[in-house]
Amino acid sequence: MEERVSLVRSRGMQALIGVTVLGFASYCLTLASLPVYAVAGGAAESTAGVVTAVLLVVTIAVQLLVPSLTARFGVGPVLAAGLVAMGLPSPFYVLGDSVAWISALSAVRGAGFAVLTVLGATLAAQVAPPERRGESIGLYGLAIAIPNLVAVPAGVALVLDGHVGWLSWLAASPVLGAAFVPTLVRSMAPQPGPGPTGTRRAAVLSALTPSLVLFVVTLAGGGLVTFLPIERPDGVLATVALLLFGLTGAVTRWRAGLLADRLGSRLLLPLALAVSAIGMVLVAGGLWGSPVWVLVGAAVFGAGFGATQNLTLLAAFARAGESGTTTASAMWNISFDAGTAVGALALGFLAAGIGLDGTYVVVAALLAAAVPLASAAARVAVRS
Repeated sequence: MEERVSLVRSRGMQALIGVTVLGFASYCLTLASLPVYAVAGGAAESTAGVVTAVLLVVTIAVQLLVPSLTARFGVGPVLAAGLVAMGLPSPFYVLGDSVAWISALSAVRGAGFAVLTVLGATLAAQVAPPERRGESIGLYGLAIAIPNLVAVPAGVALVLDGHVGWLSWLAASPVLGAAFVPTLVRSMAPQPGPGPTGTRRAAVLSALTPSLVLFVVTLAGGGLVTFLPIERPDGVLATVALLLFGLTGAVTRWRAGLLADRLGSRLLLPLALAVSAIGMVLVAGGLWGSPVWVLVGAAVFGAGFGATQNLTLLAAFARAGESGTTTASAMWNISFDAGTAVGALALGFLAAGIGLDGTYVVVAALLAAAVPLASAAARVAVRS
């Protein structure tokens, strides 16, 4: 127990937590609220996910460049520039509610978010000893999950109550995170030099299986946070459901890292994905029947969602090795954001045809079908 406390108290970990909380607070505030804002401005519900998809498509494109940018300019300058790019445009959301305007601002923020995600995950693996990597990634995941817990439902509530101005200014929080960058960079462990092109390609291939598992679960998450508030626009049910989703995700993303250090991921990863599938079934049943099951399902899905994120990142790092950490982080984050974007965009069109409850049943089936893939990723991670 004492070792865990000392890791939390290390200056490097504290700086990483500060950067992560301030950066992801901006992302989480706008993730579910901007589609609602666009619908309020006259956008069709089936296209509301475009604003999220634009942010994440730009994010994915820039994530591919982050390893090269870091090698050329260094971690500190690239991370600071990313935080400013993410936070500075946010106050301008208040100037218009059209899909085009929201998407343009989100594109700039997506470039900054790409830097935050790739370097944040990489630094989580570098501010702690290798034998405590699961714990370090768990704390990093907790720093992401806390904004998810608070900011996702808060952002929706602010938009539904007409307080877009508050949302816009609060989403500028990443700019404050730049103050933590010097301390964070000084706390980094010595890094191996970048490998040749073949080594980077091998790292991409090594991280592919856990990243595919992550893609499936984030597709489900993107569909939940984007369309549940639109399906239940009174605000109360959606806000509480997203709060529960964030709460259980925060706990399991943190605890999964501690458990993985002790037990490995062979059983934990497929179990987490199965729990996610059960949660989506319960949400679907609640939309068709009692709203209580929407809340239960959101909590259960959040538990599986949080654990899957931590365990797939650990698997990706274990397979890629120390020299492939940044490349594996980019691959993992690309899968995360691609899954969220597909869930925010494609599931809207599916829901227009078969209803949101039916769509969530389809997503649950996809999650269940991916359990063998999760088992394969975990077995490889144990052997690495």
